[in-house]
Amino acid sequence: MKIDEKQFRDKVLAGKGVSLVDFSATWCGPCQMLAPILEQIEQEGHTIYTVDVDEEAALAMEYRVVSVPTMILFKDGEKKEQLVGLTPKQTLLDKLAYYEN
Repeated sequence: MKIDEKQFRDKVLAGKGVSLVDFSATWCGPCQMLAPILEQIEQEGHTIYTVDVDEEAALAMEYRVVSVPTMILFKDGEKKEQLVGLTPKQTLLDKLAYYEN
């Protein structure tokens, strides 16, 4: 689900549980390759949000996103871990499972 800064604050920072936020851009090749992987993970019951760094530059700057894709794992509104680059599905699932337990 694509979100803007207000939704980010409402759903991620004020939310409960574990969520993965994908900071990406429409012009980014690796981001386009990662999108179907994230969709699969979301269909498996995990909370995934996407932030377009071009549309939400202030938010990307706040979280020091300097290259895309960058994924940040949050638990109960707190940043736990940041992953940069095209990341394998199993690695993402392992990270989500770690923070969900």
